[in-house]
Amino acid sequence: MSKIYDVLILGAGPGGLAAGLYAGRARLSTLIVEKGQDGGQIAITDSIENYPGQIVEGESGPSLIKRMTEQAEHFGCERAHDTIKAVELDGDVKRLIGTKETYEGKTLIIATGANPRPIGCKGEKEFLGKGVSYCATCDANFFEDLPVFVVGGGDSAVEEAMYLTKFASSVTLIHRRHELRAAKSIQERAFQNEKLHIMWDTVVEELSGDDILQKIKVKNVVTGEEQVLEASEEDGMFGIFGFIGRIPTTEIFRETNLEMDDRGYIPTDEDMHTNIPGVFTVGDVRVKSLRQVVTAAADGAIAATQAEKYINEHK
Repeated sequence: MSKIYDVLILGAGPGGLAAGLYAGRARLSTLIVEKGQDGGQIAITDSIENYPGQIVEGESGPSLIKRMTEQAEHFGCERAHDTIKAVELDGDVKRLIGTKETYEGKTLIIATGANPRPIGCKGEKEFLGKGVSYCATCDANFFEDLPVFVVGGGDSAVEEAMYLTKFASSVTLIHRRHELRAAKSIQERAFQNEKLHIMWDTVVEELSGDDILQKIKVKNVVTGEEQVLEASEEDGMFGIFGFIGRIPTTEIFRETNLEMDDRGYIPTDEDMHTNIPGVFTVGDVRVKSLRQVVTAAADGAIAATQAEKYINEHK
């Protein structure tokens, strides 16, 4: 491809699409490259309640993302569906080397996202959005007055479990060891929470049910004993949240000079600059405290504005 775009955007989640919208409105030639469906993690969310300005009743991840995609394209964003195998980030022209073509741009906005680390049990994929979740902030409301289980033992797992006690009838933390990895201060608050219970030395083996999650098969790793937890007839279902970490999509950047932390996330300043001039990072792949659609969209707006500034300064 001979065209050199003003802005290349890798990833079409909320952060990438928001960046495309802002770059397009600024009359920058913009290409969004995405290997799969638009939306990232939000594309598999059946219901959304906390995005400002959304449809109050009946908003889903796909419906919100569809409008974001149309908005970005309305302002001139071009699209490429390709899997990027390698990148060149140094120099005045950034390159994304895909299976179909090589894409070039004066700036690059990385919006590759991060995926929840799966629980690793049978039936997990089948019940995603039907009882299985990886985001308490997103989905706690859907389990109001229902029993909920949380898998994990670190800071995030325990904090999210405590958050869920505000909604669920009870919360049971399932942890494969006999002690939590969370900070002591967090543990102290957890042990004082009457709605929070802990199932020690236990792993989840299988999830099942009639279209919604109704049974969880667990195993004690010390005794080998297995048991099946069943939703009561009155409740009809329960929820299970996995909080055993996330996996940032940054593998293709490991052979570059792009700075990453020990988990693979990309640090930026408040204006989304990475350590490489002309390269910006937005959304879940960035080091940040809150990973939500609204924060990803804000990141994208900032990155596109900074990309415009960078281009103007390097004319």
